[in-house]
Amino acid sequence: MKITHYGHACLLIETATARLLIDPGTMSSFAEVRDLDAVLVTHQHPDHLDVAGLTALLGANPRAQLVLDPDSAAAVPDLPEGTVASPGQRLTFGASTVDVLGGLHAAVYGDVPGCTNSAYLIDDGALLHPGDSLFVPTQDVDVLAVAIDGPWLKLAEAVDYVRAVGPRVALPIHEGETTDPAKYAGMLQAFSPAGVVTRLTAGEPSEL
Repeated sequence: MKITHYGHACLLIETATARLLIDPGTMSSFAEVRDLDAVLVTHQHPDHLDVAGLTALLGANPRAQLVLDPDSAAAVPDLPEGTVASPGQRLTFGASTVDVLGGLHAAVYGDVPGCTNSAYLIDDGALLHPGDSLFVPTQDVDVLAVAIDGPWLKLAEAVDYVRAVGPRVALPIHEGETTDPAKYAGMLQAFSPAGVVTRLTAGEPSEL
């Protein structure tokens, strides 16, 4: 599996048979990505869902299927037409599978309204992108994308999440609002199991 981090929460996943882009948001640089089979959105917040950028991206990738969580489909105006997928569903792109898991965004603060959040598990655990959640699946996970910053998150919770899921590789994401992402990733690495945390260079594909 090849993975490219386009900033913040946006990842391109290249399996043997599919190219999947997750969370093209306003803090990511994904405009030049081509030959996509699917674009998957975990939830409605702009840092994960840039409507204008997404519309242009789909125009340049005519075969790509858009997959949305239920609240994004209902609440976000001017979205391109897409497939609404709920937890428990399995999607197929080429020979690759995407299981929709989770269901809710992590609590942000107090009475701030919540929203749906889909975690996407690719190829039976090859990779998990949890969106803005700390969802722990029952399946084993090889590569875990893990947020390192956000108003809903403490770094200690990110460490606990890595330890709870127990992946071979943990990829720090969700760093777009951080002035020093290397420091946050370094702290995640310092408190996680040895050798697990791997920071990707933005825009450069990595074989994992």
